[in-house]
Amino acid sequence: QVQLVESGGALVQAGGSLRLSCTASGIVFSNYQMGWYRQVPGKQRELVASITIAAIPIYTDSVKGRFSISRDNAKNTVSLQMNGLKVEDTAVYYCSARTLFANYWGQGTQVTVSS
Repeated sequence: QVQLVESGGALVQAGGSLRLSCTASGIVFSNYQMGWYRQVPGKQRELVASITIAAIPIYTDSVKGRFSISRDNAKNTVSLQMNGLKVEDTAVYYCSARTLFANYWGQGTQVTVSS
């Protein structure tokens, strides 16, 4: 059974920092491209950052220079360090694990940034 469990979401003031973590089980973690997506009510889920199996990070333009994604294959964990948070970063953040043949999602963790 595949599980992706996110943690680290919270209420934070604008300009603050949070670190999200996602621990995977039931998959060969090192074979999966890992990602963080976010969604606000009424909008489509959007990619925030992803990291390839070679540990190459990819960021959406709005978070470049503020967020950093990393992976630890020994711990089956992917993390998202979020600095300089803005009100518009408020969303539910989802962890994803994907290959050409499979795509798994976590349950999501709420990040709320207050002004």
